[in-house]
Amino acid sequence: MITKHEIIFKLYANVVKVTGTDNFKAWDSSGNEVTINMSDVNAEFAKVEYKNKRQYPAISEQLDLLYWDKKNGTNKWVEAVDKVKSDNPKP
Repeated sequence: MITKHEIIFKLYANVVKVTGTDNFKAWDSSGNEVTINMSDVNAEFAKVEYKNKRQYPAISEQLDLLYWDKKNGTNKWVEAVDKVKSDNPKP
């Protein structure tokens, strides 16, 4: 799962510590507070949030679907993956 903490670390290379869940605070290696622009963080997070929403079937279930697709000439695995992707498209 991608978090806003990870986005802050990505956007601000000098940040070594981040706290908070709604009101984030960040610090550099010298202990100085780093001002973060939450508009930038939220915009970057929105670009990748779809990944958090994509919940694919367990690998064992996918392998079973692939096996039976091969045996029966069906496409249930492709349909299952397509549904997850279409329900949660990339922005």
